Amino acid sequence: MKTYCKESAFFLTIVFSSIVSISYAQSYETSATQKKSAFQWPEGKKMGLSLTFDDARLSHVDKGIPLLDKYGVKATFYVSPGNMVKRLERWKSAVSNGHDIGNHSIVHPCSGNSAFLSSRDEALENYTLEQMSMELDSANKLLKNILGIRPLSFAYPCGQKYVGRGMVTKSYVPLITSMFETGRGFLDETPVDPAFCDMAQLTGMELDGKSFDQVKKIIESAKKEGQWLIFTGHEINVGGNQTSLLPVIEAICQYASDPANGIWLDNVHNIASYVKEKRGEKPFSETPIYTNSSYPVKQRIDDLISRMTLEEKVDQLNMPCLYNEELGSRIEKKLEGCRKFDQYM
Repeated sequence: MKTYCKESAFFLTIVFSSIVSISYAQSYETSATQKKSAFQWPEGKKMGLSLTFDDARLSHVDKGIPLLDKYGVKATFYVSPGNMVKRLERWKSAVSNGHDIGNHSIVHPCSGNSAFLSSRDEALENYTLEQMSMELDSANKLLKNILGIRPLSFAYPCGQKYVGRGMVTKSYVPLITSMFETGRGFLDETPVDPAFCDMAQLTGMELDGKSFDQVKKIIESAKKEGQWLIFTGHEINVGGNQTSLLPVIEAICQYASDPANGIWLDNVHNIASYVKEKRGEKPFSETPIYTNSSYPVKQRIDDLISRMTLEEKVDQLNMPCLYNEELGSRIEKKLEGCRKFDQYM
């Protein structure tokens, strides 16, 4: 009997915990458990709102950007080069109009469980940090050459932030921290707390398939808590799979443009740079690979050597060997010998 009672109590505890967890996971819609952010937005604004779209889909420049430009709204587009080149002139115009272009990798690597991967070579389980670094660097160079911009924003393909598998799985968040001002996730459950957030792990909430009533509810919840809401979409059209609906996007633009609603609607870079400034942080600058311990040693050495002038390389070759007896037998003598050597160089 006692065993039965214990099992029943355990079962009820599990059920109750599950209910609480589900309620908490959905709390972004009601703000029932959210704590108001201490962050101070610009005068008259109560929240930040960014519209972001992934993959450089043809509908972005064909339908989405013309609508955004109609309302003077600047969005962030995380582009895949293969799609981008199909509408290159329109993407150049988007840059000229102030839209933020972000890096989304070259081949869109995701978990090998994803059915849309063309090859398991694109599976994150088969990636290394060095391979990811090279791919993102290649994407940056490509965007610089084609669009004339150096991306400051990055979106994790499929929202997944790891490479490798099992015991050798590694996060590539530190890599994004060193290469970009921001990194945005996908299918997250809550908006961003600008006073606390990690810029390399900004949350992205799905916009695809939502009605304006659903969207407005999330916006109002984020506004109440003083948060930064980042919506994430894919196709931009009047209907279809994985699609942010044109009427909903237009309704967002109209709603946010009313000063009475206290919404700062802008691209990720503009809001991120403001947040960093208000938090007393320095503007973003890319961390040299050779100083970043998240990279393999060989890659750090290669990066350092690539930055050195011929004179600096020659100086390194001419450095005295501390095992050389002519410098002295004790550490103090060796140090003194090195100083004298340096004086005559």
